[in-house]
Amino acid sequence: MKKAVFIVNPVSGASRKKNIGEEIASCLDMDGGSFEIVYTQRPKHASELARDAVKEGVPIIVAVGGDGTVNEVASAVAGSSSAMGIVPVGSGNGLARHLGIPQDVKKAVRKIMEERTAAIDYGLLNRKKFFCTCGCGFDAEVGWKFGGKRGRSSYVKTVMKEYFRYSPSSYEIEDSEGNVIFSSKAFLITVANASQWGNDAYVAPEASVQDGLLDLVVVEPFSLLRAASLSWRLFHRSLLKSSKVRLFRGKAFTIRRSDAGLVHLDGEPLFSTEELEVSVCPKGLKVIV
Repeated sequence: MKKAVFIVNPVSGASRKKNIGEEIASCLDMDGGSFEIVYTQRPKHASELARDAVKEGVPIIVAVGGDGTVNEVASAVAGSSSAMGIVPVGSGNGLARHLGIPQDVKKAVRKIMEERTAAIDYGLLNRKKFFCTCGCGFDAEVGWKFGGKRGRSSYVKTVMKEYFRYSPSSYEIEDSEGNVIFSSKAFLITVANASQWGNDAYVAPEASVQDGLLDLVVVEPFSLLRAASLSWRLFHRSLLKSSKVRLFRGKAFTIRRSDAGLVHLDGEPLFSTEELEVSVCPKGLKVIV
């Protein structure tokens, strides 16, 4: 394998990964190449480390962490000649799961050593990159309240708690030709490049990262009685069969809401404007799959 830099977020997932560097190094057979393992020390540090590696011409830059770490590294690697690898050790690992990357550390590293690459699409939300999903509504609200917590059980508790507090907002959505394709209240709106949020929750089961399109999924407000059915469909790739779910596919969308508020990019919440411009960048990132 050529030279590689492994960028490790030591606090990804449900627990700290004390020995992950040693675990990665133990299964690397570089065949005359070289590798470096570096650790993030603060938010956005992964982006800084990845940009430095791109400037140095490192051919393989690996994100070792969850979806947030993947977003930071991929944002720096996109558009360069470097390829990004993923060692998924986060809570959701949405993009890694979509790409079929093993969830076991050693198996993921061995796949990286095979250096089989593919060019994939990524999205932009008001010029900010996302690689798995972005959205607004309930999932963004949960992401904000979930905060620095870790683990699936903590996430489920947050979802259940916020469901009873959340009030759906009204939205207007236009396609790339300026046609209004949706105008009503929505529980959430997800724009998907990949098929799932993470943890095999398939919000857009038909999405492809190589078709040059984005899947926009609208979940309309629903009753508590319908919640169990929707949850089952989410984890069984059948969400789109629900009468409460609508799918639109295209290269760009404009989402308007009454006020500025929360959105999420690959699960990471942030505040944004009342108008959201979403578009796709075809084949803009080279990844090891």
